[in-house]
Amino acid sequence: MKIPVRWLKDYVDIDISAKELGDKLTLSGSKVEEIQTTGDEINKVVTGKIINIYKHPDADKLSVCSVDIGKDEPIQIITAATNMKEQDVVPVALHGSTIHGGVKIKKGKLRGLMSNGMFCSEEELGIAGDEPVYGLMILPKDTPVGKDIKSVVDMESSIIDFEITSNRPDCLSVLGIARETAATLNKSYKNPEITYKESNLYNVKDEIKVEIKDELCKRYMAKVIKNVKIEQSPSWMQKRLLEAGVRPINNIVDITNFVMLELGQPMHAYDIRDIHSKKIIVKRAEDGEKFTTLDGEERELDNNILTIRDGETAIGLAGIMGGLDSEIKDDTKDVVFECANFDGTNIRISTQKLALRTEASSRFEKDIDPNLAEIAMDRACHLIEELGAGEIAEGTIDIYNKKVEPHYVQVNSDWINKFLGIHISKEEMADCLNRLELKTEIKDNILNVYVPTFRSDINIREDVAEEVARIYGYDKIPSTVIESVSTKGGKNKKQKLDDKVIDILIASGLNQSISYSFFSRKAFDKICLPKDSSLRNVVVIRNPLGEDYSIMRTTSIPSMMEALSRNYSRSNESARLFEIGKVYMPNDDPNKLPDEKNILTVGMYGNVDYFDLKGIVENILTSFEVSKFSFERETENPSFHPGRTANLFVKKDLIGTFGEIHPTVADNYGVGVRCYILEINLDSLYKYVDLTKKYKPLPKFPAVSRDISIVVDKDTLVQDVESIIKKYGGNMLESIKLFDVYTGKQIEKGKKSIAYSINYRLENKTLTDNQVNKVHNKILRALENKLGAKLR
Repeated sequence: MKIPVRWLKDYVDIDISAKELGDKLTLSGSKVEEIQTTGDEINKVVTGKIINIYKHPDADKLSVCSVDIGKDEPIQIITAATNMKEQDVVPVALHGSTIHGGVKIKKGKLRGLMSNGMFCSEEELGIAGDEPVYGLMILPKDTPVGKDIKSVVDMESSIIDFEITSNRPDCLSVLGIARETAATLNKSYKNPEITYKESNLYNVKDEIKVEIKDELCKRYMAKVIKNVKIEQSPSWMQKRLLEAGVRPINNIVDITNFVMLELGQPMHAYDIRDIHSKKIIVKRAEDGEKFTTLDGEERELDNNILTIRDGETAIGLAGIMGGLDSEIKDDTKDVVFECANFDGTNIRISTQKLALRTEASSRFEKDIDPNLAEIAMDRACHLIEELGAGEIAEGTIDIYNKKVEPHYVQVNSDWINKFLGIHISKEEMADCLNRLELKTEIKDNILNVYVPTFRSDINIREDVAEEVARIYGYDKIPSTVIESVSTKGGKNKKQKLDDKVIDILIASGLNQSISYSFFSRKAFDKICLPKDSSLRNVVVIRNPLGEDYSIMRTTSIPSMMEALSRNYSRSNESARLFEIGKVYMPNDDPNKLPDEKNILTVGMYGNVDYFDLKGIVENILTSFEVSKFSFERETENPSFHPGRTANLFVKKDLIGTFGEIHPTVADNYGVGVRCYILEINLDSLYKYVDLTKKYKPLPKFPAVSRDISIVVDKDTLVQDVESIIKKYGGNMLESIKLFDVYTGKQIEKGKKSIAYSINYRLENKTLTDNQVNKVHNKILRALENKLGAKLR
């Protein structure tokens, strides 16, 4: 919500800067997103008086001017403007100045003569309205020369952009923020004028009738304005609208927009000629009904969308947008003002169906106060009278069946002090509440708080305590320990394990990345996933940002490939990334939430290969002291290269998959080098992790080493060899280390030589050669029988 400070000052006496005001309002609970100040960019623009003017000797359309800018010597300016004369005072942009739009001005020669700057128009100073600008800005004759233009012309204004929470629809208006400002600064504020006179020549009941056929409309008010004069709004109204980001159109439409911004109550104006039946009916649309809105778009409706109708023909979408055929035209003579209140939930659902969100719907969907409609209608009629825009017909149609009434909330002042951890008097509490128009009576220690209808968010004692806290000042509330809490806060096991994974991966030279948990169905095709894959069974987002973000991911590979592709497209020679995120597997029971799995994903390209990725996996497993893990070749996964991919098992559980990404997948993402991806299910891995620190003394007895070099088939996996060594080495085996793999002339074709260093040790005694030889020979026989291995 953008609030011009200049507009805010119409209701509250503000004697501090916009920044100070923003800081104070943030501390009192009104979150400020941004403060925009216009006029800041204008620099080194001064007032100057034109002393004399003569034609440029070499250019018919240029004039040479001598200008007094308050210095010892006048300066020379060359201009193509024609509306100035001698003794006029004009804005002068000097050499090195900046004008509207950040344009820099420098001196230079024009057709051989030096120009030491330029004269400015309103447009070049950023203060032009909707009217076209012709020529220079001519200042009053008595304007002093040599003055900064910002001290002469009011061009500085500040706009505060607030983030309004859904429970505070009363703040979606200038008046709502004025009320908060007055409470924050402990000042009074004034309400806008709402008085007006009606013409007894006309009566609303003779002009229009209204019928409500659905409870989704809580209140409907209508007023008729006769003999309207369609023209431009006065400059003060146009400036207010422009500062708030609304384009002025004409006086009638501008009044409805002005009231919406000022009071937070949307309004609409209909040309009464377009209501042929002279009767407005509020009812739901028909399924499949077509309707063209003010923006010229034809939209298909259903019977959940509330409409405003001329008899049986729709002329507006209730609370959203009017129809194209009933808009205010240049020859409109009679107008119906609509000021209504609609069910917020229905408005929200309707805007999502139609993909049409407006300033009006953004307010209605938050359930604004129905009693605001009467104030807004009176304000609009006051403005009609003030601008001389028409005659107000006598009477008002007001259908309001279930009136919303103020209520009271009682709370003990001692409880508030205890709840907030402060010690202030009940009188101070009452003062804080009264400043917010929550009129409070004190009886003993009980505060009886009157809650007006525009504060629908206050219903329980905690709500009252919050109001006291924010006006008293959050910065004044001391830090206290929460009662009934006997344990210190800390991270749970999963958080600690996640931190450890992050530390390991950063130490391995990777950078952490973050991606969205949703993507497009097209991602499955890009990673070559089969049509019948279970991963294509997804959780669909009901209100997606777009087709590219329409489903929750069931695999993290597309997210990581997008990151690698982005790095590759920006000519990064290498990328080493990791992400800890979630995938979402739909539940068989549609009433239950999806199954969320925590996944570690690693993605790399550049000076890396499969063994770098395998080393990272082993770093993680050994750091977590997960010993019973194994790798198995994976050839069926369509996203990976069939000869350079492995599955990771801990005991018999499949924990993850890693390897080189399939060349087709890399091409689909526009990556022209080999990519390597790792996916590990952290939830499954963490089941085998024990962070308990265990003490193990240094060995007292020496180790015995044996080296073996065996010849096996070329396709034999090193993992299979090591599994046999571990199995038959028993408790005597301390460690094995692969130190050589050889294929060449000395080795039979189709074979390879593998060499290991094996350490044997017992903790309770020294090993003898006979004991070692017995186990060592057992290992060699097992290798020969199971793998056909021969000693080299």
